[in-house]
Amino acid sequence: MGYLFIAAFIFAGELVIKNYVEKKRKTGEETKIWKGRILIRKYHNKGACMNLGEKKSNVVAGLSLILTAALALVFLFTLTRRGNGWLKAGLSLLLGGAFSNTYDRLKRKYVVDYFSLGVKWAPLRGVIFNISDFCILIGALLVALKGF
Repeated sequence: MGYLFIAAFIFAGELVIKNYVEKKRKTGEETKIWKGRILIRKYHNKGACMNLGEKKSNVVAGLSLILTAALALVFLFTLTRRGNGWLKAGLSLLLGGAFSNTYDRLKRKYVVDYFSLGVKWAPLRGVIFNISDFCILIGALLVALKGF
């Protein structure tokens, strides 16, 4: 049950944060935190990673829904088996992040991204993320490194 809680916590937490960003932040506004290492910004991503497919957002949303549903089935199947803690943890992170971003794509028609890294290298500084993106990345790494 702890693994289900992880996925639900990520989804619920992101929903709260994204709703706050939508209501309280203006597009283009930037706030530096943690001595400028993190920049809080509001951005609407209408595509997938790095806005890939932004002109076909309905296709991206459909693919996101299909992949999230497939991931949920794998997750539920994995939960019924003993062991595989790393795989379950990775899938929990992946699923929580995927649910959050897929929800945004279906409900808002874009994903709310809200922070970037305050680094000097402009290409990396310009990339705007959300916590779900990091959960997906870390979850995928766990699945790849420990799950199989």
